[in-house]
Amino acid sequence: MARSDGYNTKTRQLILDYLIRNRQHAVSASNILEHLEAEGASPNPTTVYRYLDKLAGEQRVMKYVADKGEKAVFQYVDEGRHCREHLHLKCVRCGRIYHLDCHFMDEVRAHLMAEHGFTLQCEGSVLYGLCRSCAANETEDGQAAQTCKNCCADVDTDKKQ
Repeated sequence: MARSDGYNTKTRQLILDYLIRNRQHAVSASNILEHLEAEGASPNPTTVYRYLDKLAGEQRVMKYVADKGEKAVFQYVDEGRHCREHLHLKCVRCGRIYHLDCHFMDEVRAHLMAEHGFTLQCEGSVLYGLCRSCAANETEDGQAAQTCKNCCADVDTDKKQ
């Protein structure tokens, strides 16, 4: 894979491969460093952070920065996903990221503009909660959480790899 700066190191390729394999989850730089060490690489943390920032600048990964001083996490963006145009849902239990890439977003944008004169910028926006599977496991009476039948049909429900 060609890079805009003209080279690709083994470490960079390991980072990119890890991000692609874990595309359903946002991962931290420390997750990546642990993976690199397990692969026998001796990564420099600064190099990892710089490469992640480079990938974010190229819009190949989304960078999510939580409030309250929590660490940033990164998620690989599949081509054609348009992650900057929709919100994301993150399960606080399993860590899975869901793309809210459906007609609902058009309705939200239209409502915000018409009723509030507000233009939504989705980049890095995440709503936190429980996914269907985790909510079902938490529900004492065994009833599954309500599902959205009109959207999100293309969302995978695979578990963390």
